[in-house]
Amino acid sequence: MTQTQTLQLELGSRAYAIEIGHGLLAQLPSLLKPLLARPKLAIVTDSNIAPLYGEKLQQLLQKAGIESNLFTVEAGESAKSFAVLEHLCNDLLAAKIERDDVVLALGGGVIGDLTGFAAAILRRGCRFVQFPTSLLAQVDSSVGGKTGINSPLGKNLIGAFCQPSLVVIDPEVLATLPPRHLRAGYAEIVKYGLINNAGFFNWLEENGVKLLAGNAPATIHAIKTSCAAKAAIVARDERETGERALLNLGHSFGHALEALTGFGERLYHGEAVALGIALAFRFSTALGLCPPEQARRVVSHFDALGLPTKIAAIDPEGSITAEAMLGTMLQDKKMRGGHLTLVLARAIGDSVLEHDVDMTALKEFLLKETTR
Repeated sequence: MTQTQTLQLELGSRAYAIEIGHGLLAQLPSLLKPLLARPKLAIVTDSNIAPLYGEKLQQLLQKAGIESNLFTVEAGESAKSFAVLEHLCNDLLAAKIERDDVVLALGGGVIGDLTGFAAAILRRGCRFVQFPTSLLAQVDSSVGGKTGINSPLGKNLIGAFCQPSLVVIDPEVLATLPPRHLRAGYAEIVKYGLINNAGFFNWLEENGVKLLAGNAPATIHAIKTSCAAKAAIVARDERETGERALLNLGHSFGHALEALTGFGERLYHGEAVALGIALAFRFSTALGLCPPEQARRVVSHFDALGLPTKIAAIDPEGSITAEAMLGTMLQDKKMRGGHLTLVLARAIGDSVLEHDVDMTALKEFLLKETTR
């Protein structure tokens, strides 16, 4: 076990620690005990993670004198629905989970979003802890308190800001992830280099392959750098009234593509982010904001690691149209007064919020990107 590294997300009375280190799954009971009003908690996980870590965690908790209920939902983005949320809330209530109790999210981004939203509304709010098991969740979604479910009209359109009481990140659990899931999570890491840390992007160009191959020091460095960057931004802008929106680089395009491909196996969230970032950089170039060679460098990095950078790569039959993309993007959470805000780029490490996107230019760009 390597030494644990602790980050702090400073939010006054709602501040919390982000613990990062190999072997922390085994230490989870001792990390949880100070948070428990009584020796009981609920664990929410999915059908992929339950057989890997669910029973093991329950045994660890039992040895520490902590009672636990394990609730399992079907794996996949479809779990972020009203139907699953209702069922989960009723299960938690039936288990007599109280307002002072802790609900533990054991899984990837879907489980973290679903569990956090359930915690936000259960008995008008109870506490929850994140133990992310995917790279994407470890470097991004487990930190910052965004929770929610999807709507047929778009991704994450129903939810709440609800900060966890603790985030515990154990890179050892990534060993069970399929390569495609690791690559998808990697896209969120790259995002932090592109927003405001060109030096980190340079490091990723040199170390990305090593990281995806499971190199422990590279993985820890990427997780810590990503979490520290997000924690700093969230501390300054918790509810995304300004700077925090930069964390959505590529997401407006990516969320639209997820909705249009059915929120399923066809396109994972991290893959949509990679493709969305490629589109954001190309659109920035089309608007004259970003030098073409900068956009090409970003696309080349994603291409080299097997992430999609063109709509045709995920839509060979050509069913995704510019009109459909634009219509879905106009449901984006960053819409204000009928105007679409996009995160665009002036260069690698220099992202910017464009609050009044030229819709004619965007439609022309999308027509070009969706034309075979």
